[in-house]
Amino acid sequence: MIELDAQDRAILHALVEDATLSSPALAARIGLSQPVTWRRVRRLEEAGILAGRRLDLDLEALGFGVTVFLGVKLATRGRVSLTDFERAITAIPEVQTVEHVLGLYDYRLRVIARDLADFERVLRRRILALPGVGNVEANVLLSEERRPGPL
Repeated sequence: MIELDAQDRAILHALVEDATLSSPALAARIGLSQPVTWRRVRRLEEAGILAGRRLDLDLEALGFGVTVFLGVKLATRGRVSLTDFERAITAIPEVQTVEHVLGLYDYRLRVIARDLADFERVLRRRILALPGVGNVEANVLLSEERRPGPL
């Protein structure tokens, strides 16, 4: 792991706010020259601290009005391998995240759907049809507040 100084943290903070900043715009925002900023960004990428950039889509504007968090407990671990379950569940496009967790459930899923009827279809026909799925608990997202984590 590399040591991060105040300028590295400023670069990360600026990119968390807007990952589309060009090198000159980023340099102007943090008060460094463009070549120095570019070299620092490259160093952060090579160290694996900056692992890519992604778009933040407005799911509701795209027609996905429901987000549901599912807790999934596998019925029998011996019959279905975790790898097989993960491969099958990640093939379902409505499943946005798959997290293997400790606790009451084996997996925590984030599932998007157009509405509750669409979610029920995904749940019944795709998720519950997977081999090894035992108990499932659903929590419908009412609102989401996003805060970038500390750097």
